[in-house]
Parts: sequence; C-alpha cells; structure tokens
Amino acid sequence: METIPPGAWAALIGLVTGSVLGLAARLGDFCTLGALETAIWGGDQRRLRMWGVILGTAIAATSLLAAAGQIDTGATIYHAIRWNPAASVLGGLAFGYGMALAGNCGFGALARFGGGDLRSLVIVVVISICGFVTLSGPLAPLRDLAFPQEPSDGLQSLAVSTAELTGLPALAVALTLAAAAFGWGILHRPMRAEPHRIGWAVAVGLAVTAALWGTSAISHATLGAVAVEGHTFTAPLGRTLLWMMTSSAGGLSFSVGSVLGVLAGAWLGSRRKRSFRWEACEDPRELGRQVGGAALMGVGGVVALGCSVGQGITAFATLAWSAPVTLAAISAGAVFGLRRLIAGFQPD
Repeated sequence: METIPPGAWAALIGLVTGSVLGLAARLGDFCTLGALETAIWGGDQRRLRMWGVILGTAIAATSLLAAAGQIDTGATIYHAIRWNPAASVLGGLAFGYGMALAGNCGFGALARFGGGDLRSLVIVVVISICGFVTLSGPLAPLRDLAFPQEPSDGLQSLAVSTAELTGLPALAVALTLAAAAFGWGILHRPMRAEPHRIGWAVAVGLAVTAALWGTSAISHATLGAVAVEGHTFTAPLGRTLLWMMTSSAGGLSFSVGSVLGVLAGAWLGSRRKRSFRWEACEDPRELGRQVGGAALMGVGGVVALGCSVGQGITAFATLAWSAPVTLAAISAGAVFGLRRLIAGFQPD
C-alpha cells in the first residue's frame, strides 16, 4: 500500500478476476442472452444451468467470508442504497430489451470484442456514453426525480429477512439457498456430461466473490477510501473509457481493471480456441438496432444499479433483495425482445 496506490491494487484485483470472466465467456460459453435463447428456442438448458452453479458458488463463498468478517456486503451499493423496486423492474426491463436488440449485454459485448468483433466495440462505447448521460449527465436530474437514491437503514438481505421470519441463522439460510441453486444447475444430466462447463461456472462464482473479498480488504485498510465493489458492466464501462482518454478521471480503480480484465481474458480465450477473427457490421439496419439496444442498456443499467452480471451475479452473491427482481426483469425484457426479433423475421 505504501509504494502502490490503493486504486492500483483494486484495479489489479479487477484485472485478475475479470480475466477469469472473460476466459469463461470464450472457453465456457458463459453468456446471459445466449443462455436464455438456447434454453427457450433451442431446447438446450446447459448454458442456463450454468447460472445455477455460478450463483450457488458465489452465494456460498460470499456468505461464508461475510460471516467470517472478510467481506463487507453492507458497503456495496446493493445494500448501502435503499432498494427501489420500481427502478429494478423498469431499469431491468429496459436493459433486457436493449440486450436483445443489441445481441449482447455489456459483459458479452466486451467478451466478443476481445474475440475481434468490432460491432461489439460500438455497443460498449454507446453503453458507456448513455450510462454516464444517465448517471451524471443531462438525464441525471430526471433519474434522481423518478428514482431517488437514499441511504438504506440496514442490510437488505434475503438471508437476514428470512432468518428474522424463521428464526434460523442467516448463514444457514444463505447456504441453503446456495445449495438449491447449485443443485438445480448440477442435477441437469447434459450439464454433468460437460465437466469443463461446470468448472468454468465455479470459476466465475469464485471470481465474483474474490472481487468482493479483495476490495473489502483494501477498503478496510484505507478506512473506506476505496469502495467495496464487484463486477458489473454499465457505469464501469464509462469510467474505463474516461480513464483511457484522460488517465485521471478518478484514476485507476477496480472498474478499470475489471473491464480490461474481461477484454484480456476474452482475447486469450479466443486465441486458445483459435477463434479470433476481425468482424464488422455488414447491415446498417443491424447496426442501428444494436446502437438503440446499447442505449437502452446504458440507461436501464444505471437506473437498476446494475446489469445482468452486476445485479444478476454480484448482487445475488450478497443476497440483496434487488438481485432476483432485477434479474427477473432483465430476463423478461430480453425474452420479449427476442420474441419480437424472431417474429419480425417470420414470413407473413
């Protein structure tokens, strides 16, 4: 800490754990939209069941470390800011619909760009700009008016709330939820036939927990000067873009490391599979749809305080109440968007 700034340590944690997520996307087929699409229209639940393994691993590991005092879940934005259900639902729906239009979420676009897809670079840049327009730009006053953010009055945890109702220990509730999620994923026979997929799902869950663990340690050492953060890919895309343009704008942070880590991991994974190739958009209509979808994701992700990874995995790992509601809204918006796209290609 004396020779390396705390922000650089946080960025290093983001870089290492983010690279695991990028590798999982390219080598383990980890993708939110792809999981929904193949499960509903392809009859293949393996990518969807990966989410059960990821969530089970992340919830169990995070809950155990939090119980040991190693992770301060209450310091994350998912618990520090009072949960607004309307923001979760409306922001999640907008994000999910935009994800379907764009063909990827922010994380997925990063992973695809790491494999040479230049269309995904456009998605990343538009999410970055629209996210900051909503976070601190011209749309910020309207967002504050419609979805005011207030400090919470305590840990907004599914485990704590359930423990208060049942009298069971909160850790026991958390581990039960983790076991249920993990079991739902692992008991699917086609999933068990692919141990590499299970391995990457476990790696993603542990990477998410490691990010929370590492930033909690730095936050404690710096008396809160560094925030407790986990992986999410809406506002951090904008922070990374600003940092790359100015080398200051908040300085090195976990967000910057996380974004660059996903890119690096995806690039390494595509090289490992020998699938790296440059791609560009050949249809202007497709590019227009992707730009519109990216704009919706930028706005929706900021309103909902997270994306499919931020709320869907990181917030779920802390068992925040916002996580299941936002993830359900994102999924619903994505399915609706996919149905509209598929119907649009059907003959009259």
